[in-house]
Amino acid sequence: MFTGIVEELGKIQKITSDRITIECCSVLENTKLGDSISVNGVCLTVTSLFNNSFTADISLETLKMTTLECLKSGDFVNLERAMSANGRFGGHIVSGHIDGMGKFLSANKNNELKFELPQEISKYVIKKGSIAINGISLTIAEVDGNEITLAIIPHTLENTNLKYLKSGDFVNIEIDMLAKYVEKFLSTVNNKSNITMDLLQENGFL
Repeated sequence: MFTGIVEELGKIQKITSDRITIECCSVLENTKLGDSISVNGVCLTVTSLFNNSFTADISLETLKMTTLECLKSGDFVNLERAMSANGRFGGHIVSGHIDGMGKFLSANKNNELKFELPQEISKYVIKKGSIAINGISLTIAEVDGNEITLAIIPHTLENTNLKYLKSGDFVNIEIDMLAKYVEKFLSTVNNKSNITMDLLQENGFL
């Protein structure tokens, strides 16, 4: 489990269809073989450790569902270690399981970034709701159909790979898991609770 607060920008040393090696520093502290590290929002397991890098295996399913297939040596990726039990919870609950890929459309001088989401994902997003893009916990400023606008503070822009995005680039998207739990609960046959769509909307969940 992660919080979506990026700890470090890592640099890809080598990437193949089944393995990735990333140069980094901070996230190696106290990291052991078998630990989880979020790489651009993708939960990967550390299989090798070196003085200034680590290696993780990549499954075919991960390649199919994420932007890892688009990466190459020299690219920068957002890194975050799994949340510790005694750590601060600065973002929102992020599982590291990508729901799909979005497309970066544009940015303006106010650091407002616009993304296009797949139709099957856009139904889960709401204004002021949370979303993880490339593993970064962000708040949605505006929703317009299947497009969202995010207001990015300078610190986030400077310390993540959002600053390298170009129009048309794809990013990893993980929606707030609360939205999926709500959908599942409301769709359950013979749901006899007093929770309704109107009640959720009145209290700011939709």
